[in-house]
Amino acid sequence: MAEKGKSRRDSLDATSPLSPLASYPVGAAEEKSRAREMYGFAAWVTTYLAFIVYVIWGVVPPEWLDAVGITWYPSREWTILVPAWTVVTVLLTYFSYFALALYGTPKFSDLATITDTRGTRYEEEMGDIPLSIVNTILFGNTRQS
Repeated sequence: MAEKGKSRRDSLDATSPLSPLASYPVGAAEEKSRAREMYGFAAWVTTYLAFIVYVIWGVVPPEWLDAVGITWYPSREWTILVPAWTVVTVLLTYFSYFALALYGTPKFSDLATITDTRGTRYEEEMGDIPLSIVNTILFGNTRQS
């Protein structure tokens, strides 16, 4: 229930859509540069066009390309070599990172598998604190009789 002297609208939460302070609908955001969107769209379209040209170059017979007026194009063997080299490069990259990780790992017989440079720092000997001290710290010196 609303307090005396306040209307129902005044007692509403500020996030309620009925509240006069609520920001519903949300106001327009600041105008930001849309250059990233435009460049991203241009890169997307260019990539698709390049792929379509690549597929056409690899699939269409040379006579058809000559009939259209395209007289110079790379050798057809590149339609196989480019994807093959790409796959080999990716696999070689994965293998190289795996090999570097194995190279940096110490042998099982090496002491570095058990300890490190901070292993020479000694900790104080641990032990139990007497119960009377714990009770004094936690509950004070008061005793109930």
